Amino acid sequence: MKLHEYQSKQIFARYGIPIPKGRVAASALEARTIAEELGSRVVIKSQVLVGGRGKAGGIRLAKTPHEAEEVAAQILGMEIKGLPVRKVLVDEAANIKTEIYLGITNDRSNRKPVIMASAAGGVEIEQVAKDTPEKIIKIYIDPLLGLRDYQARDIAMAIDLPREHWRAFGALAAALWRAYTECDATLAEINPLVITGDNRLLALDGKMLIDDNALFRHGDLADMRDLDAEAASEIEARKYGLSYIKLDGEIGCMVNGAGLAMTTMDIIKLFGGSPANFLDIGGGAGAEKVAAALRIILSDPNVKTVLFNVFGGITRCDEVARGILTAMDEVKPKVPMVIRLVGTNAAEGRQMLANASMITAETLADAAQKAVAASTAKR
Repeated sequence: MKLHEYQSKQIFARYGIPIPKGRVAASALEARTIAEELGSRVVIKSQVLVGGRGKAGGIRLAKTPHEAEEVAAQILGMEIKGLPVRKVLVDEAANIKTEIYLGITNDRSNRKPVIMASAAGGVEIEQVAKDTPEKIIKIYIDPLLGLRDYQARDIAMAIDLPREHWRAFGALAAALWRAYTECDATLAEINPLVITGDNRLLALDGKMLIDDNALFRHGDLADMRDLDAEAASEIEARKYGLSYIKLDGEIGCMVNGAGLAMTTMDIIKLFGGSPANFLDIGGGAGAEKVAAALRIILSDPNVKTVLFNVFGGITRCDEVARGILTAMDEVKPKVPMVIRLVGTNAAEGRQMLANASMITAETLADAAQKAVAASTAKR
């Protein structure tokens, strides 16, 4: 789950990371009021969950409260990469002397968190990694020991941070690590972390990604979710506890088990097809859940065929078949359905579906080939 800049910086402040004075506003008049309270130049920053806000005109400087109101009115009327700007962050403008990048994320290949820093702050770190990877300093963190003081000092030295800032930088890096771990984040990033004209470290921008699987532990963070940035089908799937990701293909997939779902998508590609989604209905899915999953798949206008691949263990095949038939009665699809059922009560399930004149298969290869053929015939 992505957090907005203002939400990320609020979390950073709770952990002692210095951030600019400012507040979020939902109207131009509110932005003017905040600018008057700050009594200085302000930066008006659109709050949307996409990159490139500055290039799109979504981040602008205002010298007076009147100008802040005008700029906020313009930004609040914008769309950036298809997302409407509903809020702006009004921050006190900083006198920037130096810009630094600092972030913590998961390195799956090394199975450890990694803290990264670069003296090339203020630009997209992906571009720095592509063009000048040697400018990014990486240090791996033992999750049992946490970020050690000497590691923060090593980073400060590697990015040529003036020695007078090492102590403050170490405290800030430690705070970022606590925010990252205690919020179950997969990314905690400050870009830029600046040295101001009065020689302070300040987090001018912030970004956090929270692990969806940990949100049951963080009700306060779950309430911060912005649905504007999510597909309606994915929002609907979450209501039923379904793991669903929309893709660009033509063959809808409904599978029980994440590994089996990935395999199903791979074999569709092997036989020349293109999956329209990843969908894991999970173990023990009943008729209601299966029907909801089918409705979500069929809500995608690109879907020309649906492939069901169910291994019945915890999930009984006859229960899945019943869910499919229930959904068929509700949705009345106009696309072919290919079903592969294997496992508990598979024979009963296949018989129920055969009676409804649906395409069945016993092997995954056979099912995938039939689905690809059906989707091609629908073009």
